[in-house]
Amino acid sequence: MIEFTLYSRSYCHLCEDMLRALQSLVGDTACIIETIDVDTDDELVARYDELVPVLIGRHGGAAEELCHYFLDVEKVRAFLACEAA
Repeated sequence: MIEFTLYSRSYCHLCEDMLRALQSLVGDTACIIETIDVDTDDELVARYDELVPVLIGRHGGAAEELCHYFLDVEKVRAFLACEAA
């Protein structure tokens, strides 16, 4: 199962844009998209503060940072294709 974690902020339009773009890109692909507000955890703020939104992809237990600020469509497609192979 493909899992995506989007580290975001509640007031961030870039975060909302990335989530919508990701949802559109994955379409009917079986995956989980979890959104986590970095401002709820000091460690997440320390790690991702200026990079938000940050998209992490996981399959088979391995996590990979796919992009931040804007959705990297080609990198996410390659990640999805790797899972399908």
